[in-house]
Amino acid sequence: MKVFQVGELKSKFSNVLDCIRKGEEITISYGKKKEKIAVIIPYSKYKKAKPRKLGILKNKASFKIHDDFMISDEELLHL
Repeated sequence: MKVFQVGELKSKFSNVLDCIRKGEEITISYGKKKEKIAVIIPYSKYKKAKPRKLGILKNKASFKIHDDFMISDEELLHL
């Protein structure tokens, strides 16, 4: 996986697109710390991604809300 900073990505955009067409994944970094902020993947890999199933923890996890639990709408919404 190649890593490009934003400025380098802008100046070499055509080359980056060629890499993506070949199936490579490109990571974009930003700032002085070169923090990784995004990944560009080929569309074919994106299209193959399967949707996640809901309820995978059914009968494996649980929760209980106690009778004395109280919270106002404002507290819930951090107002």
